[in-house]
Amino acid sequence: MFSNDRNELRNVFFAAWKKHQDHSPIEPLEAQVIDIILLHPEYHEVLTNPEKFQAHDFTESNPFLHMSLHLALREQLGTDRPTGIRDIYEKLCRQLTDAHDAEHRMVECLGTILWEAQQSGKMPDEQAYLEKLRQI
Repeated sequence: MFSNDRNELRNVFFAAWKKHQDHSPIEPLEAQVIDIILLHPEYHEVLTNPEKFQAHDFTESNPFLHMSLHLALREQLGTDRPTGIRDIYEKLCRQLTDAHDAEHRMVECLGTILWEAQQSGKMPDEQAYLEKLRQI
């Protein structure tokens, strides 16, 4: 699923959403994508109009980046990598009583760490990431 090609990545979201709307059979990864899409009704119009948004440059909030960060976070939680992230998430869910809110706060940290790594040309710093998460 993960590609450096923006159009290919976006097509994963468009295709999963279309399958959901058409009640077509879906693959396990598409089920994860659909779950995230369903939590973001503000993106449904974008996902229903691939011809308009396939090549669109988002200047404010990029829905594809946002949903991809959710997918990445869920992968991290599923594997507990970096070690300890699952415990941080569970604690945050108890504090906030809303798992989606907890994910959003964690996704903000993930986005920051990835941006910093990109700017420095280095790998993301897992310990700095965990520390940011603990500070939520």
